[in-house]
Amino acid sequence: MAEPKKLFIKTYGCQMNVYDSERMAEALGAEGYVTTGRADEADMVLLNTCHIREKASEKLYSDLGRLRPLKAGKPDLKIGVAGCVAQAEGAEIIRRMPMVDLVVGPQSYHRLPAMARAAEQGQRPVDTDFPAEDKFDHLPERPAAVRPTAFLTVQEGCDKFCAFCVVPYTRGSEVSRPATRILDEARKLADKGVREITLLGQNVNAYHGEGPAAEGGGDWSLARLVRALAQIDGLARIRYTTSHPNDMDDELIAAHGEETKLMPYLHLPVQSGSDRILKAMNRRHTADSYLKLVEKIRAARPDMMMSGDFIVGFPGETDADFAETLDLVRAVGYGMAYSFKYSARPGTPAAERAPVPGAVADARLQELQALITSQQHAAQEAMVGREVGVLFEKPGRLKGQMVGKSDYLHAVHVRDDSLRAGEIARVRITASETNSLAGVLVG
Repeated sequence: MAEPKKLFIKTYGCQMNVYDSERMAEALGAEGYVTTGRADEADMVLLNTCHIREKASEKLYSDLGRLRPLKAGKPDLKIGVAGCVAQAEGAEIIRRMPMVDLVVGPQSYHRLPAMARAAEQGQRPVDTDFPAEDKFDHLPERPAAVRPTAFLTVQEGCDKFCAFCVVPYTRGSEVSRPATRILDEARKLADKGVREITLLGQNVNAYHGEGPAAEGGGDWSLARLVRALAQIDGLARIRYTTSHPNDMDDELIAAHGEETKLMPYLHLPVQSGSDRILKAMNRRHTADSYLKLVEKIRAARPDMMMSGDFIVGFPGETDADFAETLDLVRAVGYGMAYSFKYSARPGTPAAERAPVPGAVADARLQELQALITSQQHAAQEAMVGREVGVLFEKPGRLKGQMVGKSDYLHAVHVRDDSLRAGEIARVRITASETNSLAGVLVG
């Protein structure tokens, strides 16, 4: 029997890319590939790229440069570039890096098996189309679960065209998968031991997939999809990310108050607390409308843990604009948040504007991150003494220790030999540590 071919995938960026990498590995599994954690023993190396942050292309070419000696010593090694940088640069990658054997965009990776065969025959295929067919129809069924949590893509693309963002150009316009297919995939995941599903989309709360014919068809909202998922036996937890404030409707807010399987954690990016900067970003909401939305969400689910995204140093941002961002952060009180210094993305409207001086942006980022860190620590400290549900996922570093995630997405570790991966248990939090919580089983 021939030795299986080995596949090494490096994943950059977001949770959507993590999901995509898993599906790429499954697609290539049909061609006899098994995954490996080492590039030097692989028959194919696949770099699944992200184009959101600054110097994304440079990072790709740097990694390809590091792979050049490996390719030189192993001429049969195939190297592929996938994801959003592949979509943005296409054949330019092949031109600049002759060592690359194939390039595939995020909407075409269901074609990877055929592309791998073509590469093995000496061709150098490039596929960055937005194909008419649904890639999910052509991907193999997902294998048995190896962990109790799973990502499930329900929506892709974006129609918002924020001035700083390349997603509409690399992922295309908003497309939602039919509800029937999502429910079928979720049931199969639950049957294989998955207890928690995170629904993914560039604007996941803009979901408007076709409903099951047996229930009248029509467009389903994310709230209706969540309620249907909550009926699946074995599935205990539902999360979703990433959302846009303009798509957070009353139906979805109500679901947070009524569906116990929908976890009390919401990532809702705002980017800035300045209306002037929000307008320049083309966000189409105001700081006040965002704060009122947070109030409505917490009225429906008072224990909701909020998370957000912030960009500092956006072109034209003044000290007064930045102060308004700090005010918004204080008003919301985030359990966690992500902050970044603005980086110009070629081809976006904001890239043509004069940037804020780097030293100014750096100082603002440090000040914002200090505030966010203090809120994160306060949120963790507030958990001490409380009882929370924890889905245990894997053994910890200490003997008899298991690690999992709380309802609020905090990492929690407990030392108890009786715990097993996939088990959900009540835990009393006893201590807050730097990036995690310690606890003991209740009862």
